[in-house]
Amino acid sequence: MADAAPHLVHDVYFTLEDASSAARDRLVAACHQYLTGHEGTVAFGVGTLAGEFDRPVNDRDWHVALHLVFADRAAHDRYQEAPRHKAFMAEQRPNWKKVRVFDAWIAAVR
Repeated sequence: MADAAPHLVHDVYFTLEDASSAARDRLVAACHQYLTGHEGTVAFGVGTLAGEFDRPVNDRDWHVALHLVFADRAAHDRYQEAPRHKAFMAEQRPNWKKVRVFDAWIAAVR
């Protein structure tokens, strides 16, 4: 059996200007509102820094992490241009101090 085409993982780490619990919760809620259910999305997850993990290798320079897995590049590209994605960015961007995006090809999610 041939392997399925790889999926694209799109990980986004947000560092916030207002890093209060309420601000973190608002960003997580906005991710659920605007970034779920896009065509070609294989997996979605969003959450806050797990502060109890404080080893030297842990990067702690962020507050909220967004994880999306797309079926392919085309699904990712449609997501980037989707009106809901653009509305999310316009609404939430004022509280972003820093945003880091990590995209990676992975074996197909099964």
